[in-house]
Amino acid sequence: MPNPAVSRTFPAMPLHPECRPLPGGFQLDAYRIDRMLSKGGFSLVYLATDGEGTPVVIKEYLPANLAGRQGDDPAPTVAPENQAKFRKGMRSFLEEARLLARISHPNVVAVLNFFMTNNTAYIVMRHESGQSLHDYVSRLKGRGEAIAETFVRGVFVRLLAGLREVHRQKLLHLDLKPANIYLRSDGNPVLLDFGAARWGLGEGDPSLGQVFTPGFAAPEQQGSGEALGPWTDIYAIGATLYSCLDGGQTPMPARLRQEQDGLERAEDRWASRYSPQLLEVIDWCLRLPATTRPQSVYALQKVLNGELLDIVDPSWFDT
Repeated sequence: MPNPAVSRTFPAMPLHPECRPLPGGFQLDAYRIDRMLSKGGFSLVYLATDGEGTPVVIKEYLPANLAGRQGDDPAPTVAPENQAKFRKGMRSFLEEARLLARISHPNVVAVLNFFMTNNTAYIVMRHESGQSLHDYVSRLKGRGEAIAETFVRGVFVRLLAGLREVHRQKLLHLDLKPANIYLRSDGNPVLLDFGAARWGLGEGDPSLGQVFTPGFAAPEQQGSGEALGPWTDIYAIGATLYSCLDGGQTPMPARLRQEQDGLERAEDRWASRYSPQLLEVIDWCLRLPATTRPQSVYALQKVLNGELLDIVDPSWFDT
């Protein structure tokens, strides 16, 4: 059994009384459910073990606004009028899994398996030991310490390499934040929880609902009318960097910034603590108009690596 102190963790969220998780000990295909880790808008996430006793993480497709689970039946209940939307969302969920399973990158969580059973779908991912970036920054703050610039650059250059591979597969993450960035025991970062990635496929149905985290989501995720693209994830990278420098605090949401921008520029706030280049990068990523941000992860990597190059990318996604 993995040590809960170093296992991948998720923020606790209350369950709707008619949306019960699979119970501990439940045999799901070749996996045994241990406990639920978290609940999101589209899915429930479990800690489980495979047939050899190896810990894994399993994500179950269960959109809260379309389905529930009552009693002991593992199959979700879906009202007749929601069946078409539920099936469409499940197809997108499985397509996401198929695309992620093609990604073999040290900084992207590994998809080990995906399958359908109980009238829904599941994604099995490698279990990672370590701590989230959010927890790491919070512990620093508790000791009265600020995050080091060398650490920030080292983590994010490697993380961006993983995100660049995600974009190369024509996927967007769309829920980047410190809680979804995991630091392995050796300090190497891994990008977790692609719960919103299906929206990067061009197949999303707004009626299914959209997942985003206020403070980290770009304006175009919240109705600005601009197209989604790599720049959307790049806004979240900027917000995540800002949060790290701010001891884990969530930045002002983009929707409120559009009404009256009260977010203090990183260049002004931390001028005496971090290099001007790092602070300029953060402010660049956090610009509200999508076209004024870095347009590719490649451009951002170059700057974080200290290479100030004028890069013009002709395409949406890195190649």
